[in-house]
Amino acid sequence: MIAKSMLQALVPLVDDLAREVPDGVRYRRLLDAMQTLLPCDAVALLRLEGDWLVPLAVNGLSRDTLGRRFRIDEHPRFGLLLQAGGPARIPAGSPLPDPYDGLVEGVEGQLEVHDCMGCPVRVDEQTWGLLTLDSLGRERLSAVDLNDLQAFASLAAATVSVVQRIDGLSRRALDAQQRADTYRALAAEKNAPPTLIGQSAAHRRLMEEIASVGNSELTVLLTGETGVGKELVAQALHAASPRASRPLISINCAALPETLVESELFGHVRGAFSGAVADRRGKFELADAGTLFLDEVGELPLAVQAKLLRVLQGGQLQRLGSDREHQVDVRVIAATNRDLAQEVRAGRFRADFYHRLSVYPLVVPPLRERGQDVLLLAGSFLEQNRSRLGLGGLRLDGSARAALLAHDWPGNVRELEHLVGRSALKALAGLKPRPRIVSLTAAHFDLAPRPVLVEAGGEGAGGGALVLGSDAEDTEAGPDLRASTDAHQRQRIAASLARHHGNWASAARELGLHRANLVRLAKRLGLPGKGT
Repeated sequence: MIAKSMLQALVPLVDDLAREVPDGVRYRRLLDAMQTLLPCDAVALLRLEGDWLVPLAVNGLSRDTLGRRFRIDEHPRFGLLLQAGGPARIPAGSPLPDPYDGLVEGVEGQLEVHDCMGCPVRVDEQTWGLLTLDSLGRERLSAVDLNDLQAFASLAAATVSVVQRIDGLSRRALDAQQRADTYRALAAEKNAPPTLIGQSAAHRRLMEEIASVGNSELTVLLTGETGVGKELVAQALHAASPRASRPLISINCAALPETLVESELFGHVRGAFSGAVADRRGKFELADAGTLFLDEVGELPLAVQAKLLRVLQGGQLQRLGSDREHQVDVRVIAATNRDLAQEVRAGRFRADFYHRLSVYPLVVPPLRERGQDVLLLAGSFLEQNRSRLGLGGLRLDGSARAALLAHDWPGNVRELEHLVGRSALKALAGLKPRPRIVSLTAAHFDLAPRPVLVEAGGEGAGGGALVLGSDAEDTEAGPDLRASTDAHQRQRIAASLARHHGNWASAARELGLHRANLVRLAKRLGLPGKGT
């Protein structure tokens, strides 16, 4: 039976169902209550998307967990819990690896989870996702009544239903939800997890713009630095449009020899040039009724720009070597890392073509402006490499997380992806026998130091002003990287608590942590007054 203390915790959560509360806050409060009342080290709410489980909220797990996408057939514990039909416990002695091995926050020594239980979350008679509890201690979860876990799963289902119904009150929000569902469905069909990952304000603004313009027929010009993910944004725009079931054809304009650009875009007829032994459709015809993505559009020759302009204006094209006109219905999404307005002024890009492309300009933000999204993205790449390398777990230690957050990321998401792959191989080199769980440290990433912000107290400094220091100076002050990282974290937490007059919830929000995780970290760091 549900204890009185649990009822006291559930009443505020039920009250939230009748109030306007941000979705993320609803989920976090649910997990906070679970971790307060149930003897566990970590809890998570995951949404089922095709063959994948996607974390929506976690408590007690490292932040990069939110960026991971768990393929069910690679994580048999998840499969067993989903198939159970109700609350279930995985035996403490089970040889099945736990998906959260190495991910429990604030723990560096003991990495393996020993006790696990969960319950499917069902919405409208369909399995929507999974609620999980994990413990580092054996048999610790045996004290949890399965009926109590079912109560939380039912509350999670009610919370999800409220979120969906609130979204449905606005037609625009409902359309955005439907488009998001379409995007996830297409990703599932391709046997791949959703690819646009992030929670930062910059990422949320980008997603709002995708939802806004995606459902239109407007031509979109994507701009941004190399490696920010412009092609992924193009895929999301296509999936959010009425053309989602039609082809998305991509072409890299920079990779085409100038002599073949017209043939690739417009097609050719037999005999149009040496080697043209048969009629061939171009990318525009292949994309008819769908979307054409012109990557690196700033590399197109001026002569081709003029011919493209005609197609964009009237949908008419001629294959190379033919006088016959073809009519096509194509939505164009273009991308470039160049400043096309400057290219126009320099005479290297046609002004009329530029204005035709930039009906809706959309800037994809660089990674350095996305804050802790770097950890979520790293989590996604870590899970991919864990699967590829056949490991039980691939994780970041505290020094690695600090190094990733401090880096400038001139190569953006692409640089991060390649760096995680290289670092995983470095960490494995020379390890015999190969461990089941591999931890990546700052040394494996080998990132160059840069100026960082550190807390400075004292008279005239406002009791916590920010001044410039450097990673190199920190290293000289203490050769032990772990000790240096702990000292920096201790300083940041103390300064944040001072600014918020000891309010742990406010300090946790400022530092990008859940309150329970901040308290656990503060306890490990030896800070006084924990949770008061």
